[in-house]
Amino acid sequence: MQTFDALVVNKQEEQFSVDVQKLTINNLPEGEVLIQVHYSGVNYKDSLASIPNGNIVKNYPFVPGIDLAGVVVSSEDPRFKEGDEVIATSYEIGVSHFGGYSEYARIPAKWVVPLPDGLTLKKAMIIGTAGFTAALSVQRLQDNGVSPEKGKVLVTGATGGVGSFAISILSKLGFEVEASTGKASEQDYLTSLGATSIVPREEVYDGKIRALGKQKWAAAVDPVGGEPLAALLSQIQYGGSVAVSGLTAGGNVPTTVYPFILRGVNLLGIDSVYCDMETRLKVWERLANVYQSECLEEFIQQEVSLAQLPEVLPTLLKAQARGRILVKLI
Repeated sequence: MQTFDALVVNKQEEQFSVDVQKLTINNLPEGEVLIQVHYSGVNYKDSLASIPNGNIVKNYPFVPGIDLAGVVVSSEDPRFKEGDEVIATSYEIGVSHFGGYSEYARIPAKWVVPLPDGLTLKKAMIIGTAGFTAALSVQRLQDNGVSPEKGKVLVTGATGGVGSFAISILSKLGFEVEASTGKASEQDYLTSLGATSIVPREEVYDGKIRALGKQKWAAAVDPVGGEPLAALLSQIQYGGSVAVSGLTAGGNVPTTVYPFILRGVNLLGIDSVYCDMETRLKVWERLANVYQSECLEEFIQQEVSLAQLPEVLPTLLKAQARGRILVKLI
């Protein structure tokens, strides 16, 4: 191929642009595996990368997209060969290394995951970084003793990508799941994923943070962070755990030590970016064969092209997204 399409963000002094441009293979950063990208997704980081003050992109011009799935065109690493179907998410992809919003991507082999049996490229990107983070969160909760008989599990930010997948996975594993959201209109969507009840987010955090509150949930999956996380920690049952993976409500968590030293609550940090490859492979295998929803298509809010991305990317910053936005490149 001579040229191919990619979404490029650029910043020069006071000017900022987001548009589809023609690139060549020589424009791509170094990496052992050249991939023809079939699908990517829209994540919160991608939305931040599309604005001038998002503090995600380090150098311009740049191609965002923190996840991708496609077919190997060529490989300098013996672990991969032409025609292999693969996934690449996290690490520096879409942050300091050109990402998935491109018809071709060149990726270091140590960041590439073979597509597990049971998944298609499209399904892998419906799951994407959001689904992977949710699965990793659930796995950490289970590793810390959370089980269905311990009680209800709360999922905050429930209509987002991580929240939606967490509800589905927990429900599939037999947990009673309560979904916290500020979008009352999405009750049908959340119950279709497996939520047994909907909790208005004001019931989790009413603007006041108490040292200890009523013990309501055995555990929680929290992609929200901030002050709502501080309020949530005070309402977790004795010995329970909260898996936190995001900061849409902010990075400052003004809690006290009381939930930890008087109730033995565990705060589990979830890092889907640099988690080791052994864990990554195991979680993707579970996503393909244990956690996978029979109705993955329900997670798709919309499927878009590269040309539509400049209009779509800001929706996650305005809390207008639900589930997953899929980017189709081929």
